[in-house]
Amino acid sequence: HKAMANAFQCLGGTISSLSLPSVEQMGDDGTVRQLPSGRALHIVKRPDAAKRVLLCGHMDTVFPIDSPFQSCRLLDQDTLSGPGVADMKGGIVVMLHALAALERSPEANSIGWEVLITPDEETGSHGSATLLAKRAAEADIGMIFEPTMPDGTLAGERKGSGNFTLVVRGKAAHAGREPHLGRNAIAALAQAIEQIDSLNGQRPEVTFNVGKITGGGPTNIVPDLAICRFNIRVPDQSAIDWCTKQLDNIVKVLNDKDGITAALHGQFDRQPKPFDNRQASLFELLQSCGDQIGVAVNHVPTGGCCDGNNLAAAGLPNIDTLGVQGGNIHSDDEYMILDSLTERAKLSALFLLKLASGEADWPAKNPHDSAQRESSC
Repeated sequence: HKAMANAFQCLGGTISSLSLPSVEQMGDDGTVRQLPSGRALHIVKRPDAAKRVLLCGHMDTVFPIDSPFQSCRLLDQDTLSGPGVADMKGGIVVMLHALAALERSPEANSIGWEVLITPDEETGSHGSATLLAKRAAEADIGMIFEPTMPDGTLAGERKGSGNFTLVVRGKAAHAGREPHLGRNAIAALAQAIEQIDSLNGQRPEVTFNVGKITGGGPTNIVPDLAICRFNIRVPDQSAIDWCTKQLDNIVKVLNDKDGITAALHGQFDRQPKPFDNRQASLFELLQSCGDQIGVAVNHVPTGGCCDGNNLAAAGLPNIDTLGVQGGNIHSDDEYMILDSLTERAKLSALFLLKLASGEADWPAKNPHDSAQRESSC
């Protein structure tokens, strides 16, 4: 956090460290606890400008503090391996140098910008969600520096995502002497998991992934608690509505069982990000920048989520894969292409310069965005 603040000082903006609210997490014992969030880094310059850009990144990785994958090494002359080098330390470097190029230009004074680097993107941005929405309401364009696909392609349309925890409670009993007095929470949950998994393939582009199961103890006790954590990916709001109905039915069936109670926790915390006309106009501008410097700019739909979903849900058009070219993210084989640092910094710098100079049009605001902006002031 301090190292990044020091690096961004050269831009001359106002730097602050923002606290985030605590977030709820379901424990393996079936109780909800409050977990503290980290702090976000916030840098602002020319906040009163008529046109404003919000540039986002995140400082967290998926690797725990005790992970053996803690250092960087060169795989060859142009490939660096290390935790978060692509997702998204490299992207933060690209962001910094693109802004530095803008600030060296006389056109810089015509736009304002702010940088928001959050500590919790990899866990769903639960602590930073409100802050992201608030800052999005004050901006005209969003730029997020997640890595590109391994071949350099960017993400366009994104699916939405929901994370859920199903808590099932039964009744403990001696498994040998009085098993009939018990109600097996694991057995009940297992039937529900089969129903959840069977929803795959029933609706186009909707996927369910059961990721973790906990519960039980000594095998001579009928287990009275079982917990399942799962993720859902959805293409649109109608799919969210369908999933919600299916889950409600599954929970109802559980609660109708003798001696079994079930509760579903969680929500669709990242809404789908459609590829609308305003998104298309931003990519057209970026493609023109790419043509000018010899960088191909293509985009594909993806099932992955990021803070681009959050900004789009707040009404802010954005491009969210402006970072480095790399691959094997979220694994101990993660890498980035070193040459892409320069290439992608030039691309974003030119994008900003075209907007600042008036050479490119800004996406039109719609009434929904204006209402959001007024309500946030």
